[in-house]
Parts: sequence; C-alpha cells; structure tokens
Amino acid sequence: MAKALLALALWLCISLSVLADTPSKKPPTWGELNSEQQQILAPLAADWDKLDPVRKRKWLGIAKRYPKMKPDEQMRAQRRMQAWAKLTPKEREAARERYKKMEKLPPEKKQGLKQKWEEYNRLPEGERQNLAAPQRKSPVPKTKIAPSPGPATPPGPPASPATPAPATR
Repeated sequence: MAKALLALALWLCISLSVLADTPSKKPPTWGELNSEQQQILAPLAADWDKLDPVRKRKWLGIAKRYPKMKPDEQMRAQRRMQAWAKLTPKEREAARERYKKMEKLPPEKKQGLKQKWEEYNRLPEGERQNLAAPQRKSPVPKTKIAPSPGPATPPGPPASPATPAPATR
C-alpha cells in the first residue's frame, strides 16, 4: 500500500512539473500567421492584434478547416468574416448575446426558427431586401415627447372673465 501511494505521489510530482514547465502558447500576432492564414483571415487583419486569445484560437480553427470546405462554404465564410469585421465592438457583443440566447432555447423553438430562416433564404433577393428595408431606415430620434394635456376641446368663443373656463382633465 505504501509503495502504491509513493508511486502515485511521484507520478503527480512529475506530471505537475511537466505541466508547469510547459509555456502557455500565445496565439500568433498577424505578422506571425503564415501567408495562407493571412489570406483566409484577411477581413480580420485590422483587428487581429486586438483580439483576445480565445477569439484568435477560434478564428485559427476556422482557417484550419477552410481548405477542406466546399467553394460555396468558403464564400459564405468569407462573407461572414467581412460582415463580422464591419461590426462595432458593441454590435459584436450584442450578436454574441443573441447567440447565447438562441443556444438556451428548447429544441422545438430552435427548429421553428431554423425553418423560418430557411424559408427566408428561399425568398428571391428582392423580397429579402424589401423585408430588411424597414430595419435599415434611420432610427427615430429618442427624444421624449411631452404628453398631450388631454382631449382636445373644439374651439369656441373665448371665455369672458366673468365666466369660469370649463375644467379639463
């Protein structure tokens, strides 16, 4: 029993020392990417060095799978990267939050949304643009409008100083 415990302790010490000795590998800077990775991830070039390590690793995973994708999948990946690169940090965070909410939906709701999305994608381009057009309009200024004083009363003769004005709510 003592030998087994000693062996376990020795194994733990060796394992931990190996782990402690292994440097944590940082994701590469843009300049450290190879030419293929730079070509694939080109839409992200301006922001690459500002991305946190987790995001860099995710994009590197996409770049690794990219050569094995079908041409239409590659085009879709490029379009999505370009669209993502155009988003502000606030918009990106909102997109991540929407994604997290979608992941928490029950399977039947996810399926319903997926069907609606497929129906939308089957629409001709013109119809999709018409559906999206109301969302593209400039937003209404967010100023508070004072509430109206109450129901409008029809204009009548001005009240004489001797007669009191009708009360309004």
